[in-house]
Amino acid sequence: MNQASTLKKLKDGSIKADSFGERFRKKLESDDASRMVVCFSSGKGGVGKTTLVINTAQALSRHGKRVMILDGDLGLANIDVMLGLTPEYSLEHVISGEKNLEDIIIHGPDDIMLLPASSGVTSMTSLGESEKLFLLNEFSRFSLPVDIMLVDSPAGIAENVVYFNMAAQHRVIIITPEPTSVTDAYALIKILSTRHKIKHFSLLINMVKNEQEAKMIYRQFTSVTDRFLGTLSLGYLGYIPKSAAITEAVRRQATVMDRHPETAEYFTEIAGNILDLRTRRHIDGNIRFFWNHILGH
Repeated sequence: MNQASTLKKLKDGSIKADSFGERFRKKLESDDASRMVVCFSSGKGGVGKTTLVINTAQALSRHGKRVMILDGDLGLANIDVMLGLTPEYSLEHVISGEKNLEDIIIHGPDDIMLLPASSGVTSMTSLGESEKLFLLNEFSRFSLPVDIMLVDSPAGIAENVVYFNMAAQHRVIIITPEPTSVTDAYALIKILSTRHKIKHFSLLINMVKNEQEAKMIYRQFTSVTDRFLGTLSLGYLGYIPKSAAITEAVRRQATVMDRHPETAEYFTEIAGNILDLRTRRHIDGNIRFFWNHILGH
């Protein structure tokens, strides 16, 4: 069944969600612990999420992993912009049935594979049920080997944010010392945990003065979630200090890993902690299939 035919049948109801769900559930039986999908999210924008994703991906690649980044901000692409790249095609062309995932891949530093999103396309900001299923089906047909996929989710609590978090295996929530960042991250975790039964998260503290401030924010945040959200698993993934080097790299559309080795060590540590997440495999949420069981076949 080709792309156009599959998409048409999903939209008109000829193919039901259950048939896809069953296919992907069966893939759980052939689980490979070496493959991971990690979704990076934040309650608000401006917390440095995309910069964290790009540099962490590069650090993982230097660990010898085959890494792919999915730009989850489907209507306002930014990963390609931050790297000074100009992709010819995007996920919009995949969802429309014009291209396969392999057709739109571009390569970033250290041979990171990038799945670019579209820019200025409002229809992509809230995928319908058929589009979500179609995109998952396209990943089931994906042929290139990938060890780790990092999803750069859009900020906030919109439908696409929930979709990517439910489809991922591990979820990293980024917060900064700003009060709005903390409260919005709490709101995101509350929605994912109470409405969608997702109970396992990792916190990454960005733009702090030092490790002491990062751990203080982490302790304060977890004390609030423990009090009001009950039993959640909130791991400490690490921190990134506020740095002029990071700001300079972003302005030059370059990576911190390439331009500032003295600051790159923080991303290297985050990458190592992400690899350690492989020992903490949790199946939760309402979607019972994960892209890590699909990639690399």
